[in-house]
Order: sequence, then structure tokens, then C-alpha cells
Amino acid sequence: MDSSALTALSPVDGRYRAATQGLAALLSEAALIKERARVEALWFGHLARCVPSLLQTPLSPAVFDCIAQIADDPGEEAAATVKAIEQKINHDVKAVEYFVRDRLAAAGATPAQLELVHFGCTSEDINNTSYARMLLRAREDVLLPGVDALIKELRVAARRYAELPMLSRTHGQTATPTTLGKEFANVAARLVRARRRLAAVEILGKFNGATGNLNAHLVAVPAADWLRISESFVQLCGLTWNPYTTQIEPHDWIGEYCDALAAINVIGIDLCRDIWGYVSLGYLRQRPVAGEVGSSTMPHKINPIDFENAEGNLGIANALLRHFSEKLPVSRWQRDLTDSTVLRNVGVALGHAVLAWRAALRGLSKIAADEARIARDLDGAWEVLGEAVQTVLRAAGVPNGYELLKDFTRGRPMDRELLAGFIATLPLPAAERERRAALTPAAYGGVAAQLALREAT
Repeated sequence: MDSSALTALSPVDGRYRAATQGLAALLSEAALIKERARVEALWFGHLARCVPSLLQTPLSPAVFDCIAQIADDPGEEAAATVKAIEQKINHDVKAVEYFVRDRLAAAGATPAQLELVHFGCTSEDINNTSYARMLLRAREDVLLPGVDALIKELRVAARRYAELPMLSRTHGQTATPTTLGKEFANVAARLVRARRRLAAVEILGKFNGATGNLNAHLVAVPAADWLRISESFVQLCGLTWNPYTTQIEPHDWIGEYCDALAAINVIGIDLCRDIWGYVSLGYLRQRPVAGEVGSSTMPHKINPIDFENAEGNLGIANALLRHFSEKLPVSRWQRDLTDSTVLRNVGVALGHAVLAWRAALRGLSKIAADEARIARDLDGAWEVLGEAVQTVLRAAGVPNGYELLKDFTRGRPMDRELLAGFIATLPLPAAERERRAALTPAAYGGVAAQLALREAT
């Protein structure tokens, strides 16, 4: 670990830097600077095509090539160069404008042409489209693949343990059996639905000036169709156009994005807590990793730290994500700056989510079912068949079937012999009594295995 990682204030950029490197490339300040430069270059080129009268003289091929190059990749030196300019002028977006102007001037753009860089723009035109493009790529390149990896691993477990009967616990008490695979399938199915919600969030952008009305544009060039130009530019950026804004895009979509991501994380927390519980019960065993230490004092320990770390990071991520979804859509009148510093922390929230998902994946790769332990607990819980018997009595029209079973089973230990003796006294046909007496907790799984395999395919 280098010294910068050791002295980083945030563990996302320190201890966990390697795990969040993919997001850093998309959501760091350097990434934001580069994205702003891309947007400035794209807008300059868009104006040249849509309002050529503004150019006075046509752009040279070299200038068009420069526009394309900046829009594709401003270069590794771009962020440092822009920061040096910012230190002199104390304005981050204006520094990007000057950087782009310098690059275009070097390519041969005339002074008159250079005046079209940042033409009609407020800083928020550049910022909202930049953040939108960054979050779009983060979703497609990091978040959705991360959720997909979790779903895949859960489906593997669902398939592996689809037919392994397991005692359920409702309210912490013994309850109708399930299968271990079905419980993994439940989480996979929930994540599939939550992933669909995140993927469906429409990512919006605006490019309409200081208060959202294209005022200056219309005064400068009254004949141009500025609404169409604005719409086509936002679409060029890969976003959905929002014409109804103040100086800022309202950020409602960011709230939806954060809420959708937080919903995925809530499912993750539920998963981590349940697996932690199954490890505690001994239903799941953790594979020891050579060289790892589980406790500084108890050598035997293999703690479920991956799931604990995942749960902790998911909590941090959601605390930030919930703040974003509540704060960002709120802005005083046509603009205040409270969103600026908040938006800079979006990458931190996503970083904690990614850390958590990777920890959960790591944990899932180390666990295996202790089938003997699961079977032993299941065989010691014959009382759970009371549900089956009382339901059979209801179906047969026997009065007070539920009450009969409640009085017999509630609050007392139960085994095969006791239950079989009770069933023998019930007013059912002999064949039905024999069939019910032959039922075991392990065989009382309903369609759990079927559902587990259905989700796992």
C-alpha cells in the first residue's frame, strides 16, 4: 500500500482503493473534469453544425479532429492542467472552458470561433450532463455487473441446495420446513426485480441556460430553433432531454437512481444477516483460508467477517444514498449551490455499495451447508407437522382441527412416536391416517425445491 492510501481520509480511497478502482475511474474528480471537457467539446461541435452562422468562418478539419479527440478522451494530463488553471481563477468549470479553448486554439481555431466554447452555458449545463453521463456509465459498467455477479452466485447456491430440506424459523421459532436452496432463490429473485428497477431509471439532462429558458440564446440568434438544438444535444450526450428546469436539472432522476440502488442494498443487508444467522446455527460452515486469522485470541474462530463487512458498508452506502434522494431534488428558487458538494460524494456511496457486494460475494464463495447439522435440527422438530395435520383435518371437514393440533403440540417437545399416536386417534379414513403418519419434517417441503430450481435456471 502506498503512502497516499495510508493517509487517505476516506477508506474508499485508502484501505479499499483496489476494490473501488473501477468506480474511481468513472466518478473521481479527475473523471468529472474529463467529463466536463468532453461536454464542452461536444457542445462546441454541436453549435458548429446546428448554427454555422455563429462561426463566421468554417472550422478547419484540424479543429474538428481536436473536438473529436477531446470528446473521446481529453488525455491523462487534462485533470492536472485544469486544476492548475483553477488555482489561478478559483472556478472549476471556467477552468475547463479555458482548457478546451487552449486545445482548440492550438489546433487552429480562430478567436471568434473560440468564443463559442461555453456559448450560452451556465456551469450547471456542463455539470448536470457530466454527472448524468458519469452515473450512466457507472450503472452500466460497474453497478449492474456487480448485481449480476451476486445474482449468479445466489443462483448457483439455489441450484446446489434446491432439495436440501431445512427447518424454517418464523419469529425465531421452529416453523414449516423449506429448502436451503429456496432461501437463496428468494434473494436472487428479489435482486432480479430490484436490478430491473435500477436499470429502468431514466437518466435526464438539461442544456438551457441560466434559468432554464434559453434566454440569452434567443437574444443572440433569434432565428435558431434553440429548443430543438438543446434537445438534440442532450440526446447526443446519451441522455433523455428535460426541458422543464430552473438553472439546475431538478435531480429527481438521481433520487430515483439512489433509491433504486438503496433498495438493492436493503436486500443485501437482509441476505447478510440471514447468512450470519445460519453460520451461527451451524447450518452453514465457512471454508478456512490458509494463513488467515479469525481472532487475535481464539485460534479456532472463523468469523463471518465478509458478511459483517458487507452489512456495514451497505449501511454507510444507504445513509448517503437516502440523503442524496431527499436533498438533491430540493433547491431554493431557481438555484442554490447546496447540491454541488453533495454530488461530489456520489462516488463515495457507490464505492461503499460495491465494496459490500464484493465482500458478500467473497463470503458466498467460502460457505457450504452442514447437511448433517441441518438434518439433525429438522428431525428434532416434529411439531412443525402440526400445520400439515390440521390442514388435512380442515380439508376433511373435521370440526376444530386447528384447535386439536394446538392443544396437542403447543409448547411441548414432539417426536415421531407422539405425533403418530395422536394421528391414530383422528377421525380420518385409515389410509389417510397412515399417509399422514408416514410424513416426516424432511419430506414436508412443499414446492420449495421446484421454486429453487425454477429461479436457478
